[in-house]
Amino acid sequence: MTRLAALAAALGVLAVPAAAQTAAGGPVAPGRFDFYVLSLSWSPGFCATGGEAKAKDQCAAGSGIGFTVHGLWPQFDHGFPSDCGGAERSPSRQALATTDGVYPSEGLARYEWRKHGTCTGLSPTDYFAAVRRARDAVTVPAPFARPAQDQIWAPLDIARTFAAANPGLRPDEMAVTCRAGDLEEVRVCFSKDLRSFVACPEVARASCRAPGIDVPPVR
Repeated sequence: MTRLAALAAALGVLAVPAAAQTAAGGPVAPGRFDFYVLSLSWSPGFCATGGEAKAKDQCAAGSGIGFTVHGLWPQFDHGFPSDCGGAERSPSRQALATTDGVYPSEGLARYEWRKHGTCTGLSPTDYFAAVRRARDAVTVPAPFARPAQDQIWAPLDIARTFAAANPGLRPDEMAVTCRAGDLEEVRVCFSKDLRSFVACPEVARASCRAPGIDVPPVR
């Protein structure tokens, strides 16, 4: 043990993995963050803007995937932690089995655990349970259940439709993002205990500013 580590241990200071960084580059301790962002990816938009080359099964004709979990991200009011390392950088087979039906692929679940889950202070099993809980707490509005035709929506109207379908959720507690003119994601901000939605100005400012975006149909 180095002198610095010994001093930290004597003072009760939590050792922080060198890989744990905020978006601004400073080290952080796993479990120290302000709120969560649940990112729901619109799979047809993802597939139409380059995702098909990365996720062939997700984008295959007949997959029937609309909104799916991209991730559950610990977030600061300004910036976010990522890649916090720790002893469990690789989730067990048992933990990964619990992600079936939540993420579109096991590979994404692994990646999201390494980049974001390691910063929550939770075990892989508990983190994936939190992802499922957050996903189940958001009702996808009827127009986005299984649309069979292209739709054009204003991003703010998408946010309002989600708010109407989820009591207590407001447009300033989410973001609707776009890419290449297509709906990309809806991101919903949760308290750390996942019991309520919370305002998240920095996240909300990332909302798409286009007057109208394409919502490709579910395959």
